[in-house]
Amino acid sequence: MTAPIAKRLPTERAFHGDTVIDEYAWLANKDDPDTIAYLKAENAFTEAATAPLAGLRETLFNEIKNRTQETDLSVPVRKGGYWYYNRMVEGQQYAIHCRVAADPAVTDPPSTVDGAALPGEEILLDGNALAEGHEFFALGTFDVSPDGRWLAYSTDFVGEERFTLRVKDLSTGTVLPDTLPNTHYGSAWSLDASTLFYITVDDAWRPYRVWRHVVGTAPDTDAIVHQEDDERFWVGVELTRSERFIFVEIGSKLTSEVRYLPADAPLDPLRVIAPRRQGVEYAVEHHGHRFLILHNDGAEDFALSYTSVDDPGGWTPLIEHCPGTRLLAVEAFSRYLVVSLRREGLTGLRVVPLDGGGEYDIEFPEPIYAVGPDANPEYQTDSFRLHYVSLVTPDSVYDCDLASGALVLRKQRPVLGGYDPERYEQHREWALADDGTRVPVSLVCRRGTPRDGTAPLVLYGYGSYEISADPWFSIARLSLVDRGVVFAVAHVRGGGELGRAWYDHGKLLAKKNTFTDFVACAAHLAKTGWSAPERMIARGGSAGGLLVGAVANLAPQAFGGFVAEVPFVDALDTILDPSLPLTVTEWEEWGNPLEDPQVYEYMKSYSPYENVSSEPYPPILVMSSLNDTRVLYHEPTKWVARLRHLSPDTNVLLKTEMGAGHSGPSGRYDVWREEAFVLAWILDRVGLS
Repeated sequence: MTAPIAKRLPTERAFHGDTVIDEYAWLANKDDPDTIAYLKAENAFTEAATAPLAGLRETLFNEIKNRTQETDLSVPVRKGGYWYYNRMVEGQQYAIHCRVAADPAVTDPPSTVDGAALPGEEILLDGNALAEGHEFFALGTFDVSPDGRWLAYSTDFVGEERFTLRVKDLSTGTVLPDTLPNTHYGSAWSLDASTLFYITVDDAWRPYRVWRHVVGTAPDTDAIVHQEDDERFWVGVELTRSERFIFVEIGSKLTSEVRYLPADAPLDPLRVIAPRRQGVEYAVEHHGHRFLILHNDGAEDFALSYTSVDDPGGWTPLIEHCPGTRLLAVEAFSRYLVVSLRREGLTGLRVVPLDGGGEYDIEFPEPIYAVGPDANPEYQTDSFRLHYVSLVTPDSVYDCDLASGALVLRKQRPVLGGYDPERYEQHREWALADDGTRVPVSLVCRRGTPRDGTAPLVLYGYGSYEISADPWFSIARLSLVDRGVVFAVAHVRGGGELGRAWYDHGKLLAKKNTFTDFVACAAHLAKTGWSAPERMIARGGSAGGLLVGAVANLAPQAFGGFVAEVPFVDALDTILDPSLPLTVTEWEEWGNPLEDPQVYEYMKSYSPYENVSSEPYPPILVMSSLNDTRVLYHEPTKWVARLRHLSPDTNVLLKTEMGAGHSGPSGRYDVWREEAFVLAWILDRVGLS
């Protein structure tokens, strides 16, 4: 087949004395039949171009499937008089949400050998039944009331992340007629379970209103509890672990405010814990007579303080700021605090006894890993559940005895087919950026992989929003590594791996550090024999797709191919349009090119769509979703259209999911097939097809 060529309809964009002609702006019209026809033509071309890989795709899909225990059970979580858990059933796409009554005398969670249903199981929600007849299904909120009677849950059948919220009476199995459309993630119950707080979004998909709904009443009688009119800010709502308070959390990229009301007085007005101050971020956790405040006021890497519950005011220090140790979160229990932190590129957990005992860090033996809290809904407990993973250790759930620090492994994700972590190696390298900054790189490979530049390598990156690309385990990735491919993660600036400064030095007018760091990591891996430029594939999604697109323009010679998934490649055009979803909230991350000519010129200099070259690029695979509300489908579509026009010798493929959102397909088997598609393309690029 011949590659589709999009028609060119010049549209003028003029800002700050700069006039730009965009021939593909028309592709932003989702209702234009020509837009849909072009997307379908690109899909048909991609299907034809990759048809020779169909057998390999099926092999890879079966490898993922055969390594996965398809019927499985999560570790049950104790809340009140029940153990709550999810289970998966072979052949079914979605989780089944369940509970069983708890024996007060038994503290260990129940389990079954084969992942089958537990005796006495009560099915709360079956995702497979809800998804029946729909191409896409996602669950937004899943919230059981404090008394265990009601379940608030929300569903999305399109992928746009606008959910319909419903309430189910778990005592009868009846779904109430209380149907609440256009809601966002998150909800909170009052203590007596009479009232449900929920969130709705504005036209730009920004969660901006918190509502109060009395169970059993008509939605048109619901009251607005808070409306956030500053378009930089989002809102969230939650019931504290102690079940004493409802928190309404209000935040932009740089500034926070938390309001609260007693959970046993849902009609009370909200009170402010600390008024917002530009540049001050804080999060609140309730503990006894005080609110714990994790904040960055005079503390770049955050400190922990507290204030009175009865009369919130000044903040009294509890854990002082320690430069280089980024405090991420605090979890409060009746007798202990558990602090999540980041130090020297690794995550950690610190236990702080409140009876005067010495604090300690929970220790782990591997040199590279990620650890963090798992589900811990009970306030009165001396046990803490955590999640641990590394590049070679499958996802593991532990219970930690907070008094002694002893760990009990409750479950490690099964990997079928005789998986042995000793067959693999994980490494940490440090690349040197152009400005002398040391950039960490994490790697995993098959033991004995040669370091002579012959091994193929996938280099993954993200580098935005202070989101850290911490080590993770992937069953699908084994299909690469077992074929001799090295997998590496470049922990570039803009992420949070090395603290708040690492993030600050990769955003706004320092954003290009993200891209040059990635190129420096590739150069280091080639120089040290891990791979060679023509054997390396760059991969990233969303803001990581912006990274991939920018690097394709910056250093195409450094790679043998690029995989850009739901890529933010038309960044300047998007950030110039405040009517688009999420644009205004993003100005504190990228800058405001509408008002600031310097930001405009800077973003224009790196935005991939603005800088497409006529020179041939290495092969590019682009993955997109039509109903994506975070990175709109037209960004990657316009990018591919311009690549085809300006660089006709470039082998570029676009695959658009026509019924999915930002995360792609929703069912697990569909996810595996999508990943098999990408992996087959990568293996073909490095000569292993």
